[in-house]
Amino acid sequence: MRPTFHFTPARNWINDPNGLVWYDGEYHLFFQYNPLGDDWGNMSWGHAVSHDLTTWEELPVALEHTPTEAVFSGSVVVDRANTSGLGTSETPAMVAVYTSHDLLTGHQGQSVAWSTDNGRTWTRHPKNPVLEIGSTDFRDPKVSWYAGGGYWVMAVALSTEHVVRLYRSDDLLAWTHLSDFGPAGSTAGIWECPDLFPVAVDGDTDRTRWLLVVSVQEGAPAGGSGMQYFVGDFDGTTFTADPAPGSGTWVDYGADYYAAVSFNDDPHARRLLIAWMSNWDYAKDVPTRPYRGSMSAPRTYELRTHRGRQVLVQRPVVEGLPAPVHTVTARDLPDGVHPLPDSWRVTSAVLTAELDPGTASRCGLLVRVGTGECTVVGYDAAKRALYVDRTSSGDTCFHPDFGAVHSAPLGLDEGEPLVLEIHIDTTSVEVYADGGRVVITDQVFPSPTSDGIALFAEGGTANLHSLTVTRVGR
Repeated sequence: MRPTFHFTPARNWINDPNGLVWYDGEYHLFFQYNPLGDDWGNMSWGHAVSHDLTTWEELPVALEHTPTEAVFSGSVVVDRANTSGLGTSETPAMVAVYTSHDLLTGHQGQSVAWSTDNGRTWTRHPKNPVLEIGSTDFRDPKVSWYAGGGYWVMAVALSTEHVVRLYRSDDLLAWTHLSDFGPAGSTAGIWECPDLFPVAVDGDTDRTRWLLVVSVQEGAPAGGSGMQYFVGDFDGTTFTADPAPGSGTWVDYGADYYAAVSFNDDPHARRLLIAWMSNWDYAKDVPTRPYRGSMSAPRTYELRTHRGRQVLVQRPVVEGLPAPVHTVTARDLPDGVHPLPDSWRVTSAVLTAELDPGTASRCGLLVRVGTGECTVVGYDAAKRALYVDRTSSGDTCFHPDFGAVHSAPLGLDEGEPLVLEIHIDTTSVEVYADGGRVVITDQVFPSPTSDGIALFAEGGTANLHSLTVTRVGR
């Protein structure tokens, strides 16, 4: 079964989202794509568009590999002021800045292509690459307009050096080095897919800080690849991160959230990101056909002050949800498993729950429950941790590290409830705790008939304050 509200291609391999941008009523999602098979290779840019961020229309390949060039990750901007001269004021160009991987030398440089027909066809610039430094690990440019200086800013990874390099340009073609950030935070794996952007603090759009997010191929909390973020300030030249412990915090504590980048020009002025929902440890082995790879749900990023620190808060965006179809009010949850009625069975849904752990050592929900299968979303009071247990979630045998428990620190104050929003789809579980301050994203591959929901408590009695279930799609 395909996911209901997560993008997947009709067939073949995908990984990093690229070129996220809104233009002329459409959200554009480009992505790393193999047009010839379901393994990594022949890297090109696939393309899909949406009006609501939930239903996507896949379009023909936007930028295809050549015998000498693989098209690696990058970004797209709408050049409304025609700074590049590639469009007009009446028909601004969509300009892609992407990494050209030279298949003969292994060198990586940044190249440009443009479109004047809403991204349907693209022309490579004759002077590509427009930025090169003679490196084999120089990739994933994220370009955005810096209004404070009136120029374009690029964040790009020097992957093996664990450095994000910043450049500026007046025309998207000639680039000047500004500064470097890193090494910092986790350097267990190579760095990829950086993004630098301002975000509101505590919901106040007049009060902003800057976030630098960067993906790391090894050493994440759930094993393998993951993402970290740095909070700081950007003065138009240099990004300066806050000192530890605000330095190098993990974005997501699950195994399947990588390479998230933000949309340029969201019409609602949100900082909105999509990630590749997989992990480099087992991405080539996941049991899906005829496609391999999916995207996360879109999320907004903001900062919230928590215990004296400014921390990332992520909120999922799923447009057009109906009213909840099931609601449970307060009840005690004694030690044991408490199945919900068969009428609650779902494979794609949004669940909201508020629980008091009470005297229980563990409590939470079981989702995608079937014969011998379930995924556990729980809270461990002794460890003060949120966790997702996918050891019995369904098909886990395709990789020895897939069936595992992933946990995230979530200390609840005395009397503070456990507040969860859980997005379940046919092949994934995304868990948002404390309003999105703590997030775990995991793929799961249960049987289509594993669609039950249950509540549970261990070692004592927990208290359910409320639970709602909203079906999504079919």
